[in-house]
Amino acid sequence: MSRLASPNIQASGIVRRLRPSELPLFRDHLMRLDPESRRDRFNGAASDAFLERYAERCFREGATVVGYVEGMRVLGAAELHERPELDPPTGEIAFSVEKKLQHCGIGSLLFKRLIAHARALGYTQLRVTTHPQNDAMRRLARKFKARLSFEEGETVGHIVLDDVPFVDDAEPDLSTAAVG
Repeated sequence: MSRLASPNIQASGIVRRLRPSELPLFRDHLMRLDPESRRDRFNGAASDAFLERYAERCFREGATVVGYVEGMRVLGAAELHERPELDPPTGEIAFSVEKKLQHCGIGSLLFKRLIAHARALGYTQLRVTTHPQNDAMRRLARKFKARLSFEEGETVGHIVLDDVPFVDDAEPDLSTAAVG
């Protein structure tokens, strides 16, 4: 059983890969992000129209989307996008968690699942970018052994998957875990 950081809200969700038919759930999650969370996720302002096109593009272009799902709502998501132009095999990753569930451990659960999936696809490294003020993302990336640098106005993290300890890809049971 996974235990999350704060005991204020009871969680009843699971972390799992989203099916293509769940594109509307992913899109709705992105649309519910508050302005600060949108800026953190997309490194700047993101309009509703942009988010609609972005969600469609993720599924159309074969990105892996993992969600924290409660009932029929995606409340957090992690994405793995192939970067075929980079050598060795590299995946670009991104995360979003709705405001009420931020800083509760959901990002870590999503990160673990994404790492397991990236390994299964044969990636040897991951890349994550964020704006320099996104302290939460920088902390999360460091937790998973990212080497951070500043490139062209963004914080860029590089994760060599061989450096990250293997994590069990079993479905976390959040039905009795506390979330705050």
